[in-house]
Amino acid sequence: MTVRVRLAPSPTGTLHIGTARTALFNWLFARNKQGKFLIRIEDTDKERSKAEHIENIFEGLKWLGLTPDERPIVQSERIEAHKAAIKLLLDKGLAYRCYASESELEAMRANQIAQGKAPKYDNRHRDLSNAEIDAFKKEGRSAVVRFRINDQEEIVWNDLVRGPLKWKGSDLGGDMVISRRSSTDEIGDPLYNLVVVVDDSYMEITHVIRGEDHIANTAKQILLYKALGLVIPNFAHTPLILNSEGRKLSKRDGVTSINDFREKGYTPQAMANYMTLLGWSVPEGMNERFSIEEVVSFFTFERVNKAGAKFDWDKLNWLNSQVIHSWTPEVLFDELKNLWVKEEWELPDKDWCISLAELIGPSMTLLNDGVTEARPFFEEPPLEEQGRAQLEVDGVTEAIKSLIGYLDQTPWDGIDKNIGIQILSEVAKSVGVKKGLLMKGLRAALLGKMQGPDLMTAWGLLARIRQDRQRLRSRI
Repeated sequence: MTVRVRLAPSPTGTLHIGTARTALFNWLFARNKQGKFLIRIEDTDKERSKAEHIENIFEGLKWLGLTPDERPIVQSERIEAHKAAIKLLLDKGLAYRCYASESELEAMRANQIAQGKAPKYDNRHRDLSNAEIDAFKKEGRSAVVRFRINDQEEIVWNDLVRGPLKWKGSDLGGDMVISRRSSTDEIGDPLYNLVVVVDDSYMEITHVIRGEDHIANTAKQILLYKALGLVIPNFAHTPLILNSEGRKLSKRDGVTSINDFREKGYTPQAMANYMTLLGWSVPEGMNERFSIEEVVSFFTFERVNKAGAKFDWDKLNWLNSQVIHSWTPEVLFDELKNLWVKEEWELPDKDWCISLAELIGPSMTLLNDGVTEARPFFEEPPLEEQGRAQLEVDGVTEAIKSLIGYLDQTPWDGIDKNIGIQILSEVAKSVGVKKGLLMKGLRAALLGKMQGPDLMTAWGLLARIRQDRQRLRSRI
């Protein structure tokens, strides 16, 4: 048997981190079993599904390295197959048309709640006579199609994450709606639980891997598989991603879409690494920093946790910094180039840019930090309070004036760091101040603050594009 798994996103929004984590677990399992990873776009919610969301989903998956092995399936293109399945259930007496109006259903639910009961459909139209059906039609009522659920039936399956699970039919909310209302004898738009079963069977899906919030749907879908005479796949329900308070991660917690993480400067390598850790435990002795290709051979559902996975920004940031710090200056520049161009900065020669990337790389956590850290090399930075205070220290201004005079007479293009140190030593000696004091004043004047990258390299880069004297003069 060839393992076939799928991601089935609904294009009603951008690619959420929960959906992306589901895609990743499907991809890892498929690769571990030498199987196929597929995608089905579930776009039957016509009002909310948008083409730009479909594009965003595919872009996000591609960015993460999770490309499908076959052409994606679009659910709305298979509506006739879904309706044929509903007709089969109607013909077999396993489904029926329900004419209960929305107001009647609301009154039913309100009465149940008033009695302290959980609201559920009471199956009132399960066995209508032909005369009752004709009467409803004459009233002009529309009908949904409901699938019969036996309250006494037990639905049992062995979940690959949670072990044996058992549901009773009585816990599923009454007979299930499988198509929307239609005012004619035609079948209305098929609904989620029905179309998922039909499409998973069509795609020959062997394992359905999704979040634990689908467990109740799985119980309903197993009944539909049986009723339609289809092969029931294996199921694995992964833990939800939770916020720091233990609630399901949502937009209220800030960034949740893959696109947002990308725009903030997270790398696909760190995101994929971290999402793997959201609910999966690394084997003993294995480092928590890895590529998804490296983890394929270790990925099993035995190591997927049942409990919810709390999102940890500190760990994600650490992983992202480790990815950035592992890059060569050339690779880092390739990643930063477009960000710098977007700022409309005029980039000097490539060697200078690579040297700047090498200088700021160790202090970066996010790719966007490469803009913040590089800004003083393209724009004159504001003078922070500590920098201003340093320039007001006795002797600093005079020493910087002497440095400017020295550079005017002996131009330095910043190529050799040792020459820069020699220049500072000679100027400090000539004006009778300590070299360290001059270096602090130089840092404040050039970078506007007292913390930052290696001063001599920074000064050398600024001198290379002849910004050092201009900036020094503006500070005194």
